[in-house]
Amino acid sequence: MILEMKVPSPGESIKEVEIATWLVKDGDYVEKDQAIAEVDSDKATLELPAEASGIITLKAEEGDAVAVGAVVCLIDTSAAKPAGDTPAVAVEAPKAEAPKVAPVAAAPAATYASGTPSPAARKILDEKNIAPASVTGTGKDGRITKDDAVNAVPSMGTPTGGSRGTERTKLSMLRRKVAERLVAAKNETAMLTTFNEVNMTPINLIRNEYKDAFKAKHGGIGLGYMSFFTKAVTRALKLFPDVNSMMDGDHKIAFDFCDISIAVSGPKGLMVPVVRNAENLTFRGVEADIKRLALKARDGQITVDDMTGGTFTITNGGVFGSMLSTPIINPPQSGILGMHNIIERPIAVNGKVEIHPMMYVALSYDHRIIDGRESVGFLVAVKEALENPLELLLDNNPKKALEL
Repeated sequence: MILEMKVPSPGESIKEVEIATWLVKDGDYVEKDQAIAEVDSDKATLELPAEASGIITLKAEEGDAVAVGAVVCLIDTSAAKPAGDTPAVAVEAPKAEAPKVAPVAAAPAATYASGTPSPAARKILDEKNIAPASVTGTGKDGRITKDDAVNAVPSMGTPTGGSRGTERTKLSMLRRKVAERLVAAKNETAMLTTFNEVNMTPINLIRNEYKDAFKAKHGGIGLGYMSFFTKAVTRALKLFPDVNSMMDGDHKIAFDFCDISIAVSGPKGLMVPVVRNAENLTFRGVEADIKRLALKARDGQITVDDMTGGTFTITNGGVFGSMLSTPIINPPQSGILGMHNIIERPIAVNGKVEIHPMMYVALSYDHRIIDGRESVGFLVAVKEALENPLELLLDNNPKKALEL
C-alpha cells in the first residue's frame, strides 16, 4: 500500500511551508513517528513525523515551497524492513574508462542585444548598483535576463591576495518573514524611541541574597533579571494601558491582560515566544515559563501557538553586549522594551559621586496610538519599579514573593 504524506497545517493562518531539511534519503526505510523532515513556516520550524513505517519516496526538494495539504512524500507500507548489513563480497574492480569530456558550447555571436538587460533585469541591476557591462547575458543573442541580474554580484574591487570566496544561501522562510515584518514595522508605524537608565544595585542586592535559595527551592530555576523586568513591565502596563493596545484599522484594541513576548535567538533566527498572562505569574512562574520557551527555541521545538499573540515585547540585547539600541516594534503590538548590558558608571547620589551598575533601557512605541506622556510615563514606571523592587515588586516581603 502506498501512503501519501501531505503537509499538515501548522496553524490557522499558514498556507505554505518550505522544506528546510530532509532528515532521510530517498529510498530509506522509515519507522512510524520518525522525524523525516524539518519544515519552515513564516512563524516556526517544525518537524514532520512519518505517518507509517515503510520505504519512503521524496516528492519535494530542500528549499521547495509547498502548499499546506500538498503531497511531499510517499511511503510504501507493504515494504519489509531491510535485514541487517550483509557481509561485503570482494568483486573485481571495473577497468578505468577514459574520462568523457563534454563538448564546449560556443559563445553566442555578439549582436545588438548582447549585454542589453531586459526591463526587469535593468531594475534589479540598478538596485544593486551593478553596471550591465559587467554581467554576461545568457538570454537570446546574449541578452541579460532577470535571472542573470538576480545572480549578479557587485564588484568587490581588485584582489590583493588571500581568499575572496563568496557563498549564496537562501534565507529560511522564518528569517524572510521576520525581515518582512521588521521592514513593515518601520514603514507602517509612527515609531519613536524614548530612553532612560536604571540603577541595578537594588535588584543585584536581592538576587545576591536570595538566588541560591531560590534555585534550590524551585528545582534549578534561576532568579534572573527577566522576572524583575517582566513584573515591572506588567505593573507599568496596568498604569498606562495604551501601551498595552494595538491598532486595528480605525480602531484601538485594548487588552486587560499582559501576554509578554520575549525575544530569543534560536538556531533559525529571532523568535518571540509568549509568556501568557504574565501579570498573574509569580517570579518563579515567569522564570520557569521563560526557561521552558528558551529551551524549546534552542532545540527547534517551538510551535506556532507558542509565538501567537502577545501584547508587548521585551528584548534583551545586553546578553550580546549591546550598550544602547532602538528596538523595532513587533507588529501588530504598539510597544517594545529594550534591555542592554550593565556597566558600572559614576552617578550622583545625594550630592555625592558613587559607582553603580547601570543599564540603559529603551522603549520604542507607535506614536499613532501612544502619546509622549504615556510612553515616558510608562518607562519611568518601569525604572521606578526596578530601582525600588522591594516595595513595588516584592510587597516588602521578598521571601513570600519569591516563594522561599
